[in-house]
Amino acid sequence: MTPPQTGKTMTDPFSAAQIVGYFAFALGLTSIVQKSDGRLKAFNAMQSCCYAIHFVMLGNLPAGATAGISTVRSLLALRTRSPLVAAVMVAANVAAGFAVGATGLGWLPVAAGGAATITLFLLRGITMRLALLGCTLAWLVNNWISGSIGGIALETLMALINMSTMVRILRDRSARDAADDVPPVT
Repeated sequence: MTPPQTGKTMTDPFSAAQIVGYFAFALGLTSIVQKSDGRLKAFNAMQSCCYAIHFVMLGNLPAGATAGISTVRSLLALRTRSPLVAAVMVAANVAAGFAVGATGLGWLPVAAGGAATITLFLLRGITMRLALLGCTLAWLVNNWISGSIGGIALETLMALINMSTMVRILRDRSARDAADDVPPVT
């Protein structure tokens, strides 16, 4: 992994890099509370764009490249569920990892990005959100290593909110199923 920036960028919570990370934070929280898969993917695209800028500013090029590709991925996933498009996006993600010289832990965001790509294209509902939870945990480790204040807060809250959203979806489904089981009034 490209060594993260040191000094003022990492320690100053009001540096330009950290402020961009706070925008990613807000967009990420907005994405994960969506019950609609489409809205989740749209806000995820905006979050990924901010993350790309943020990580490049922090000097973590593998994470920045992965986030940039994730922006395109999330937008494409709004229009298609094609396994071929997913495969192309995973290949682009891996190629970007090699292009920016990812090594060791630098492959963590690349792997998380690839897994999220497969998830967003091929999964739905609770299964999609469970897989995204795993990706969130990988990004949490990356953010800790990168010194991303907003990223650490975002991924921690995203994990918690994602779990809460899954519970809400399951409750709605259970209530709907219970209503279907009620015999008609005669």
